Parts: sequence; structure tokens; C-alpha cells
Amino acid sequence: MPLRRRTRTAALALPLCAALLAACTGGQDQERPGARSGTPSAPASAGPTAVSTAAPAGAKALAERYRESGGDEDVYAVQREVGPGGVPLLTVRSRATDSDAQRFDRLKESLVLFLVQVEGVSLERGYLMDVFGRDGSLLHRLDARP
Repeated sequence: MPLRRRTRTAALALPLCAALLAACTGGQDQERPGARSGTPSAPASAGPTAVSTAAPAGAKALAERYRESGGDEDVYAVQREVGPGGVPLLTVRSRATDSDAQRFDRLKESLVLFLVQVEGVSLERGYLMDVFGRDGSLLHRLDARP
């Protein structure tokens, strides 16, 4: 009898676990909701709200070029990928610990200038930018699409 009870419990637990797992991973393939163009949106929008503090080598190299051209010294990785609709998706990792708006504006302006003028990236259709802090938590999320 105990074996049947275990089998029944396992049979009931598996669908429950699958449903919970689907709820935890759901929405990762969705596009970001439309935030007001050019303004940071709340961290509750689609997309990660935390990342590993480790960064790919290419992202570290891009950040190094950015810093060498006068960019924010706290930025240690800038990852550039193709985002929804083909616009650049920028993931910035910083040693910063706060979400100061003025600091973010300076970072945004200097990084965009660097990407366009030095790296030759076209931002004419806009871009998406996530900035993560020292501990991997989301500091800023920007949807700069027209």
C-alpha cells in the first residue's frame, strides 16, 4: 500500500511542478511592453530584473573601448544584441550601486554617442537599454524606440 500512495503522490506532484516551472519561466520570449519613448520604465516590465555579474569577453572589450574614449569608469561590460524589431538591445553592467537619474542620463548620452560615432552602430530606429548594478540587480530600463 505505501508504494501505491507514493506513486499517486508523485503522479499528482509532477503536473503541479510543471505548472509552477512554466509560471516561473513564462514571458521570457515576449517583447517588452511599450514604455514612453526615451524614458526609463519600471522594472516590472518583461525582461530580466537581475543578471549574473559575470560578462562575456566581447561585452568587456566593448566596455573597455567605451571607457578609453572617456566613458563612465564604472561600466565594465556593454553587451549589444539584436532586440525586438531588429533594434539594438544594450545590456550594461556597472559597478554603480544606485539608480541615480542624472548619472543614468550621463551614461545614456555618452554610451549612445560612443556607439554611433566610434563603433558605427545605427540607432535611427531607437534602442533598448538595461543597466545592471554591482550585485546584478536592475538599475534602469530604457525603451528609446520612436
